[in-house]
Amino acid sequence: MTWRPQYRSSKFRHVFGKAATKESCYDGVPITRSVQDNNFCAVNPRFLAVITECAGGGAFLVLSVHHTGKVDPTHPRVSGHRGNVLDIKWNPFDDYCIASCSEDTTVKVWEIPPHGVLKNLTTPWKDLQGHSRRVGLIEWHPTANNILFSTAYDYQVMIWNLDCPEQVIKNPVRTISHHTDVVLSMSFNTDGSLLATTCKDRKIRLMESRSGNLLQEASSKTHKAGKVLFLGNLKKLLTSGTSRWNERQIALWDQDDLSVPLLEENLDGSSGVLFPFYDPDTHMLYLAGKGDGNIRYYEISSEKPYIHYLTEYRSHLPQKGLGVMPKRGLDVSSCEVFRFYKLVTIKSLIEPLAMIVPRRSESYQEDIYPMTAGNMPAVTAEEWLSGIDKGPVLMSLKPGSQVAESHSDRKGLVNSLDTRRSQSRPGMLQLSYIQDKLETKDGKQDSARSEDDRSRTPLSNGEDLALCSPPRTENELRLKFHKQQEEIRRLRELLNQRDVRIKQLELEIKNIKNSQPQSSL
Repeated sequence: MTWRPQYRSSKFRHVFGKAATKESCYDGVPITRSVQDNNFCAVNPRFLAVITECAGGGAFLVLSVHHTGKVDPTHPRVSGHRGNVLDIKWNPFDDYCIASCSEDTTVKVWEIPPHGVLKNLTTPWKDLQGHSRRVGLIEWHPTANNILFSTAYDYQVMIWNLDCPEQVIKNPVRTISHHTDVVLSMSFNTDGSLLATTCKDRKIRLMESRSGNLLQEASSKTHKAGKVLFLGNLKKLLTSGTSRWNERQIALWDQDDLSVPLLEENLDGSSGVLFPFYDPDTHMLYLAGKGDGNIRYYEISSEKPYIHYLTEYRSHLPQKGLGVMPKRGLDVSSCEVFRFYKLVTIKSLIEPLAMIVPRRSESYQEDIYPMTAGNMPAVTAEEWLSGIDKGPVLMSLKPGSQVAESHSDRKGLVNSLDTRRSQSRPGMLQLSYIQDKLETKDGKQDSARSEDDRSRTPLSNGEDLALCSPPRTENELRLKFHKQQEEIRRLRELLNQRDVRIKQLELEIKNIKNSQPQSSL
C-alpha cells in the first residue's frame, strides 16, 4: 500500500483578510436598523449602495466606490419607496442599474446617473407591482439580460421581464406558488436554468427557473436550512442554518438527490444568521454570521470530505451585513481574490475587507485568476423566455486583456448615455469603440459618427459645460475631484491599450478566417 501524506496541498491555505485603513472606509453612514436577514449592501466596480435608516418611507444611499472618508449627512438618496427598503441588488450587466424591494409591496428598478446621485432620486425606471405583501428578496438572473426574480411575504416567487416599454409593470412573466411560507433565500446554478430556495417551512426546493416546475423537495430533521447556495459547477448545494440543538450548522447536498445531506457540520452556538458566499473560481466558501466579527473560510472539493477548513478572519467589530465586489472589480496586482464591504452599525461605518493570497511576485498570477463570469449577458430576455439556456460569458482579469462592457438594450436611452454606461470598469477600452474604428467600409457611417462626436465636444467629465457650476461645498468639490481623476485614468488607459487591443482583434479575425472550411471561402 502506497504511503499518502496526511496534509492537503492548497494554494489558498494562507489566505488572509486585510481590513482597509480608516481613510479608505465609508464613515458616517446611517445604516438601517431593519431586522430582515439580508445583506443591506450591494457593490459593483463603480458604486456602493447601502440601505439607510430614515423616517417617512424607505431610502438607500449610492456612493462612488472612490468616495471614501466621511459621508455628508445630507448626501442625496434614492427615496421613491413608501415603506422600508428590504433588499437591493445591482444588475450584473449594467453598473448603472439597481433594483430595490420594499415593505410597500413593490419592486423598483433605478437608473443611476453616470456620475452618481447628485440629487434625490424619486422616479424609478421600472415599477413592478404584483405582490400583495411586503417584498423581502430580489435576485437578478445570472446570464439572461433584464430578468429579475422577486419573492414576498405572500409566499410567491415572481419572474419579471424588464425588456418592455411600460414604466409600470403589473403582470409578471410567471408566478411560482410552491411555497407554503416565507422564502428565506434564492440561488441560481451557473447557467441560471435551476433555482434553489429555502423556506420557513424548513424545506429546500429545487425547481426549473423558467417554468417553475418543482424538481425536488427535501427537508432534514437534523438541519433547519436558512440560506441556500449553489456551489458553481460541482452539482452540489450548500445550506446554512441550525441543528436540532439550535447550534449553527452547514449542510452539503447532492443536487441530484436531496433526500439526505452529504455532510452536516456544526459550527457554534451563536444565534446570528449565517451568510454563505462562494467563489467558483477559487472554490472557496466564506461563512459570515450576522452580529459576528469573524469570517470563516473553507475550500470545497468534489471528493470526500468535500469541505476543508482553512482559517478565519477575526475582528472585534460586529457585522450587520456584507456586500461583495464582483471579480472584475478586484485588485489583481495585490493578489486579491475576494472583497467584502462590511456594515458596522455601532460605528456607522462601511469597512472594505480584502481577502488576499500571499505571493512574493507582483506579476499577474494566472493560477488564482482563471477566466471568470464577466458583465456581458449570454442571452437576451426574449431568448431565455423562449427556452435558451447558456452559461456566463467569460472574461480574463489580466490587465490589458479584458474588454469589460455593460450592455444596456433599453429603448429610449440616448446613445451618448449608453456609451458612457458601456464602461463598467474605469480604464478598460470599449469593444464597440474599436469595432467602430475598424468599420471603414461605410464612409457615411464614420462621418456621421464623427459629427456626433463633435456635437458632444462641449463636455467636461461627461457634463455639459453650460450646466456646470462651481462646487459650493466640500462634498461637491470632492465629487468633482474624483470624477476628474477617473476621467484622467480612463484616458490614460485608452491611450495605452488602443494599439494592443486592435492587434488582438485583427489576430482574432485572421484566426476566424483561417478556421473556416475552404468550401465556404
